[in-house]
Parts: sequence; structure tokens; C-alpha cells
Amino acid sequence: MAIFALGDPHFSFSTSGQEYKPMGIFGDNWLNHSQKIKANWESVVSPEDVVLVPGDISWALKLEEARQDLEFLGQLPGLKLLVKGNHDLWWQSVSKVRKSLPPSIKVIQNDHYLLENGIAICGTRGWTCPNDKGFDTDHDQKVYEREVNRLRLSLETVKQEVEEIIVMLHYPPTNGKHEPSGFTELLQKFNVKTCVYAHLHSESIQGAIPREKWGINFYLVSADAIGFTPLLVR
Repeated sequence: MAIFALGDPHFSFSTSGQEYKPMGIFGDNWLNHSQKIKANWESVVSPEDVVLVPGDISWALKLEEARQDLEFLGQLPGLKLLVKGNHDLWWQSVSKVRKSLPPSIKVIQNDHYLLENGIAICGTRGWTCPNDKGFDTDHDQKVYEREVNRLRLSLETVKQEVEEIIVMLHYPPTNGKHEPSGFTELLQKFNVKTCVYAHLHSESIQGAIPREKWGINFYLVSADAIGFTPLLVR
């Protein structure tokens, strides 16, 4: 069992199979991105593998509008584990989301998923961290603290002895200066050695966290940052 990761697929399939928000408007590298993801995914991921998808799965605003995107993702090889991204407005009630998912997709929210090889997958959406550019202490601080607590809740659900804990977040777990945060403190406290995240695009990709910091391996897995190909992380 290999573990891959790919975030920010930004699917937008309508019932006709056409994309209502073609991502090519964000650059030529995004042209036909859904088909790129499908072809590349099928070339590297086997049915017995796992793919972590840290958010921004669909542009849909409502759950019923996201069904085509979830079905597209569900038909790709492997078990898919998801956390919510900032654009996943269709993801409201987690119980309703879980009832609507294809069998090969599971979501993580205030809990974890234990793989057959003894690896526990934890995570949450995350948020902009303090001292980041544009951080609003009135609004962002509250959301940041809530997301740090949600990561804590997820990690605390791992009661049994496990081989390893892997964390996935949508947002980077640090600010642009790569300073410690509530997220990184939890990663260290729970001895997490692998953290995958997404959210960064275009020029922002240059601000990725160094691959190894604080004894943790960080992987930026935004689709455009990894050539629209699931990245092997373990």
C-alpha cells in the first residue's frame, strides 16, 4: 500500500459532464486539468493505494451540485481520504456528506482514519496563521484557534498504538515566514513526521515550507505544484 497526495483538484462537472468553471482561466497549465489529473492518477495509483486529498475538491455550492465531482473522484483508483478546503462550500453537514460519498471516498472531520497498515490519517482545513500577511486579529484569530482545536480533536481520537500518524491540512500550517504555530506545535506534540498541505498556487508555490523542518516532512501537494500528478509521500 502506497500513500499519495493531491490537493486542490477544483472539479466543476455539471450533469452533462461539462465543466462549468474551466480552470484554464488561471493559466495554460490548468487547461483540461481534470483529464490531466485522471490520466496521471491512473498511471501511478493502484487500487490498493491511498490518496490524500487536502481540500478544494469541488467548486459546487451545494452537496447535490458536487455529486458529479465526487463521482469522478470516486472512480479513480485507490482509497481517497478528504479534508475540507476553503472553497468546499458544498461541505456543510459531515453526516450528509458521508451518506453521499462513493464507497472509495472517506472524509475526516474531528476524527481520523486508520489504514490497514497501522497508519492513522488525521487532519482539518486549517487557516491563515498569525503574523501572516493580511492576518486580521478580529476575524482570522478566531477561525485559526478553532481550526487548531479541530486538529487537536482529530489527533486525540487516535487512542490506540499506531505505526505512524500522518496529518493533512488544506492551508499551510505556518505563516509565510515559516514560524511555529499552534498547528506545528500539535504536530510535534503528537510526534507527527509527515504533513501534507495544499492551497498555494502560482507564485505562492515558491513560499512552500522547506521539505524538512522541526523534524517533520512537509509536502505541498496543490495540483499545479506537483504537475497534476499524485505525489508519493509514503
